[in-house]
Amino acid sequence: MALRRALGAAGRRWARRLCSAAGGDTIFAVSSGQGRCAVAVIRTSGPGSCGALRCLTGRREPPPPRLLALRRIRDPATAETLDRGLVVWFPGPHSFTGEDCAELHVHGGPAVVSGVLRALGEAPSSSPPLWSCPSGCCWRVPPAWGGGLTVGLAGRLPGLRPAEPGEFTRRAFRRGKLDLTAVEGLGDLIRAETEAQRRQALRQMEGELGRLYQRWSETLTQALAHLEAYIDFSEDDNVEEEVLSQVDATVRALEQEIGAHLQDGRRGELLRGGVHTVIAGPPNVGKSSLLNLLCQRPAAIVSPVAGTTRDVVEVALNVGGYPLVLSDTAGLRDATDPVEQEGVSRARDRLQQADLVLAVLDATAVPTEPAALGAALGSLLPPTSTPCILVLNKADLLRGGQGALHDACTRGDTLPPTILFSCKTGEGLDHLLELLARQLAQLCGDPLAGSPSLTQSRHSLHLGDCVAALVRYGRERRWDLGLAAEQLRLARRHLGRITGHVGAEDVLDIIFRDFCVGK
Repeated sequence: MALRRALGAAGRRWARRLCSAAGGDTIFAVSSGQGRCAVAVIRTSGPGSCGALRCLTGRREPPPPRLLALRRIRDPATAETLDRGLVVWFPGPHSFTGEDCAELHVHGGPAVVSGVLRALGEAPSSSPPLWSCPSGCCWRVPPAWGGGLTVGLAGRLPGLRPAEPGEFTRRAFRRGKLDLTAVEGLGDLIRAETEAQRRQALRQMEGELGRLYQRWSETLTQALAHLEAYIDFSEDDNVEEEVLSQVDATVRALEQEIGAHLQDGRRGELLRGGVHTVIAGPPNVGKSSLLNLLCQRPAAIVSPVAGTTRDVVEVALNVGGYPLVLSDTAGLRDATDPVEQEGVSRARDRLQQADLVLAVLDATAVPTEPAALGAALGSLLPPTSTPCILVLNKADLLRGGQGALHDACTRGDTLPPTILFSCKTGEGLDHLLELLARQLAQLCGDPLAGSPSLTQSRHSLHLGDCVAALVRYGRERRWDLGLAAEQLRLARRHLGRITGHVGAEDVLDIIFRDFCVGK
């Protein structure tokens, strides 16, 4: 008995050393999402992944790296078979996180998934195991318990714990597998609901945006290195005078390039978060009916009583592969009811924040002259540069005036894109969707064309601070080169905060590479 306890203590110490050899603990989580599904993927990452995989499968060695293997998955605590599934072994650093990783592909029923998670995180039974496996991280159970299956030590599979939200990606960032822009792209890819969002997120996750910012950072690093070399070594004739003018030209070009990148009309942010579109117009012109028709469900209450809509009703749509966040608002008029007044106030606030406006008017009550029609629209909406589509609803009630109104729409050069529409019959729906898709494409752009777009407000913030530092460099340059160099350091630091790469030794590396200081 004493020998058995000694062996158990030695095995536990060896298991702890094995599972913490690379530092840090091992995490596990369901990576395929919650809920019942055909196949669930349970992932581990950390130094204990190999031991956990061997314990659950009862094998001395993991399967060959990156090859699926069919295994019986058992609970180390009870020796009970939990499922038969596929397992994959990813030894570090060739894994998503850069650490040793394992994946269990099991049937996605809640009982199976919870059983495997308990096996990863709970203890074996209190009865002592008899002898250890060669790896030292598991112990064999006698045949009466289940035929030599393995169980964990120290009350659980050692060193394993449930992962925190985003912890797998955080470990990938810390080990240099992803920079911060790629991390954000990965999150956007998971949340993408339209084709255009998917394309933009995939492009960012694959590193195009990060490489652009890294190139700018390297350009700044080189300019800073040359400037500091000029400050420190120009008196020794080791650095040529024209180096300073080259630094000035580099900084000016970079300032212009980053400034142009900032002036992209928020295309990437609009595509990522959706184009906020407001349906606006007088009461009882069919705004709520238009919302219901576009989203193909009764999202808003429709009534012949004017002023039915009091609050903002918002739905998300996919139009032509672009994300659209559509808001139905209260009818715009001078209301006397306090509740309706609040609804009208909220509607006007949404109009000020809108990226696109669907202005709805009653086709039976508008003038047929282009100038008068434009005046009617102008009296409804505040003067703004926000793109607009004019929807003349209730076209099915027009008898003989549809031709005259159609001519007014086509001849009105000052009018926004205008369409005759009927929520009752669906007339003009295809044309409206075509106009919407065209406007969304103009606002969001092609996510695969040109340089990658800004997608996060924090990018804009840091890039704006970077440009401001470059502008200050131009002012300080005339008076004090030391202060000018500090502005380049600030600009470089802001770029590094976007990608998560902020270093100080790179400057010295370039000094010694580009200038032979010791000659």
